[in-house]
Amino acid sequence: MSFEQVVRIPVDRVGAVIGKEGATKRYLESEMNVSLQVDSKEGLVFMKSGSALGTDPFSATRVIEAIGRGFSPQKARRLLDEGIALEVIDLRGYAGRSAKSLERIRGRVIGLKGKSRRVIEELTSCNLSVYGRTVAIIGEAGEVQLASDAVRSLASGSQHKTVYNTLQKARTRKKMERMFLWEGTSPETLEEKLRKLEH
Repeated sequence: MSFEQVVRIPVDRVGAVIGKEGATKRYLESEMNVSLQVDSKEGLVFMKSGSALGTDPFSATRVIEAIGRGFSPQKARRLLDEGIALEVIDLRGYAGRSAKSLERIRGRVIGLKGKSRRVIEELTSCNLSVYGRTVAIIGEAGEVQLASDAVRSLASGSQHKTVYNTLQKARTRKKMERMFLWEGTSPETLEEKLRKLEH
């Protein structure tokens, strides 16, 4: 079974898909088991696969979308791995039509010298890309949810410290969960132990 898919990306991201002398395009074609045709003027990427063997059209599409949202092809390639998700947050929902507002929110998400983005990435093991009017996140589904909540909180005006503390607590809880589960703790006892640790 074959598939054909068209993905629209920003025109200024076309070069990221093609790469120097077509090197990135060839890399993506071999990694995703597809052939790519790129319309540089329209920002359209045509994906084609003669056989669906070893090809997940949905994942391949997300890889191209992720590159379009500012990720390097190597980071976007993570989406071919099982359990890895992509979420794109449109910051216009928080900034309205004001370009000044959008710039301010982008600044909050990135942080001084990239600190905010770096902290979110470190505490969630996700990759973040702030590009244009969007923030895109790649990572394991549960971690993407955490990173997404953090970005949305910052975009809504929450203090950086509050957002970092929430992420830190979630990370600690996850570590403890893993530790207790490894010890063979029952789900009921696990909840009880975690509650005690949090208070």
